[in-house]
Amino acid sequence: MLVAGAGVSGLAAARVLVAEGAAVSVSDDDPARLADLPHGATAEAGAADAVPDGTDLVVTSPGRRPDHRLVADAAARGVEVIGEPELAWRLGEMRGDPPAWLVVTGTNGKTTTTEMLAAILREAGLDSVACGNIGFPVVSAVADGHRVLAVELSSFQLHWSPSVRPAAGVVLNVAEDHLDWHGGMDGYAAAKAAALVGDVAVAGVDDPVAARLLDAAPAARRVGVTLARPGPDQLGVSGGDLVDRAFGGGVLLPYAAVVPPGPPGVTDALAAAALARAYGVAPDVIGAALTAFAPGPHRSVPVGDVGGVRFVDDSKATNPHAADAALDAIGARTPGARAVWVVGGLLKGVSADAIGALAATHVDRLAGVVVIGTDRAPILDALARHTPEVPVREVVTGDDDRMQSDPMPDAVRLAAGLAAPGDVVLLAPAAASMDQFRDYAHRGTAFADAVARLAVTAGGAR
Repeated sequence: MLVAGAGVSGLAAARVLVAEGAAVSVSDDDPARLADLPHGATAEAGAADAVPDGTDLVVTSPGRRPDHRLVADAAARGVEVIGEPELAWRLGEMRGDPPAWLVVTGTNGKTTTTEMLAAILREAGLDSVACGNIGFPVVSAVADGHRVLAVELSSFQLHWSPSVRPAAGVVLNVAEDHLDWHGGMDGYAAAKAAALVGDVAVAGVDDPVAARLLDAAPAARRVGVTLARPGPDQLGVSGGDLVDRAFGGGVLLPYAAVVPPGPPGVTDALAAAALARAYGVAPDVIGAALTAFAPGPHRSVPVGDVGGVRFVDDSKATNPHAADAALDAIGARTPGARAVWVVGGLLKGVSADAIGALAATHVDRLAGVVVIGTDRAPILDALARHTPEVPVREVVTGDDDRMQSDPMPDAVRLAAGLAAPGDVVLLAPAAASMDQFRDYAHRGTAFADAVARLAVTAGGAR
């Protein structure tokens, strides 16, 4: 077997396959990543774009596109290509008593919903773990013997996981993202729809694309979540409370108790509750878990206050849909507050006009925009056309060497210059991070560090 890609999920797959007695080789575009393979796995020398002779299965890293040379070579040789979650599913099925999969996907809110779901399952006393795109490989969760899996899956992972049939799965929303990988919205939506092929399909029906996917889902039971008053097969909001009508759970918890606050956080909470109710978790357990829930880092998290200006890190907002939610959350937390929006990075095939249109939607609350990243030029052009009245600053730092030249000190300084006391500086880039950072977490940490340095400078100035 060939594991193509020596990242976190690839190395986890190699470890499990070796433990199962398979002959495993590992390839990677970066030979340095092959230096510390699991004992028993061999490094595949040479370019990582061909299948070695004798290979009967390829486990690919999720980011490898279907038109990659290695995938084409595997097809020509009649060798199956799967992803690490698909491997986890097959290993679980082979063991005769597989774990239950509760799958979360969507353009925005996946990680928060998965973390909420895992918190609910833990509160219920179940042997559960959050895994998948959230950072802990599914194959490791299966190998460890966990009984109920809260699984975040990206569109890439779903594409490479044709056999996965979750006990329940949710599509939160579907907006433009990863269009370069999927070849357009139809391919992207089709990948997301793979979460809805199990026993219970759940979707955010306030989102028109997700609602259409739910209508077409083959699941025996289809459940909607909505911010409106719920119908008989829905969870929603009524009388200031989150309410379950689909599974007869009644009132779950007050709207005001949900964190993160505002519509996106409430939709995530309803989705997590729906999956938990589909698995039989009691309503009071769900209410207790969600009331105590706190989101992870880089998701609308305050990281400092300098001169009366609050700085908020939502580096996880890697597309316009997520940035829209982050901007909405500013209004939910601090009604009337203005925002200086730090935006930019790699657009991944998304039109910069989507960012311009988003700025126009929030124009009344924008005190300014600071643009970073490789794809600055089209973003700047879109902002000039959609919101010419909003002050815009451009950060050119970081273009020469993405890992050595940090754009965040300049971005934070420029944003602070546009802000007044009572305003919020929001990092919600609406784009991927890999042009200037290792990942979104690195980007968020750089932002927080720059805010800390600004606070020291401002304190010294007094």
